[in-house]
Parts: sequence; structure tokens; C-alpha cells
Amino acid sequence: MSDHYDAFVSSPVPAPGPGAVPPEPFRGIYGMPAFVDVPPTGRAASVEFWTRGLGLFELFGVPGTLVRLRRWAFQDVLLVAAPSVPEQPPATSFSFSGVLDQVDSLAAACRALRPDAVDGPRDTPWNTRDVEGVTPENARVVLTAAKPFDPAGQEARNLAAMGVTPPGAPSCDHGRHG
Repeated sequence: MSDHYDAFVSSPVPAPGPGAVPPEPFRGIYGMPAFVDVPPTGRAASVEFWTRGLGLFELFGVPGTLVRLRRWAFQDVLLVAAPSVPEQPPATSFSFSGVLDQVDSLAAACRALRPDAVDGPRDTPWNTRDVEGVTPENARVVLTAAKPFDPAGQEARNLAAMGVTPPGAPSCDHGRHG
């Protein structure tokens, strides 16, 4: 038995680049390695924002108790009935991976539902394009998509300045041995 497992073979996230295609929705049942519980303020408004705005689908529901939503495999959210919901968004958030071609349309869909609850899209110093939304339950959600890596670009220079060999760059130390 090996101590190493290449988890990328089971990841639904495609390699970044032009023409990256999001995976099909996964409707199978599995033991969720991680998930988020969110207390909805109103089931209909919450399901609408999560599905029409953020691109998840309703996998199943138990009336008055919970709705299980999913985007891609391993991107599950449970809307679980709770006696109360916090007034302010929590200090923490969670992110869903996406592909670059989805960011603008998801930002527009969220903005159509809750115009004042969307920030972005914006490019980050770590080479992603992100859009942030606050759901009706006051949960902060970030859709993040990797941008194609340019070995000659600013991100590569940032990594090199930190002593990290950027992807696509020669991995030798240019003759500086021992």
C-alpha cells in the first residue's frame, strides 16, 4: 500500500487554459469528504440564489429540514433549517472552483438576484479570477477560477522572487551548485 494518492485524478476541476470545460453536474451519492451547512432564512429565496445565481442544483430535499445542493462532485452545500440566522456575514467564507469562462456569467446571475451582494469579478495576485457573493443566509461564497499561467508574466516573477520555481520554468538552479 502506498502513502501517496494522486487526488487530482478524482478532482472534477479541469486544468486551466483557453477552452477549459466545466464538468457535467454529478448526481451520484457519495460520502461527502467536506460540506457546508448553511441555515436559510427562507428556503425558496435561498434555493433560488444558490441554483440560479451560483450554478448549483438541488440534489434532493427533506421538506422543512434540509436541501442538499451540489455544483460539481465534492462541492456540496446543505441548507439546514435552524432556529435563527446571524445578521452579519460570518468572518469566514468558502470557495468553489470553476473555469474562467464561467466567472462573468455567474457574477451577472448573482447580481440579477442580489445586486448589492456581489463583488467582482476581479483578478487576484495568485493568478485566479474571483467573484464573491453573499447569499440570503449571509454566507460569503467565492467562485474562483485559475487563469492560464504565463511563465513570462508577473505571477511567474512573483513566484521567482519568493524562490519558487514557476510552472513551465526550467527547474535547474542555473549552474549555482553546492
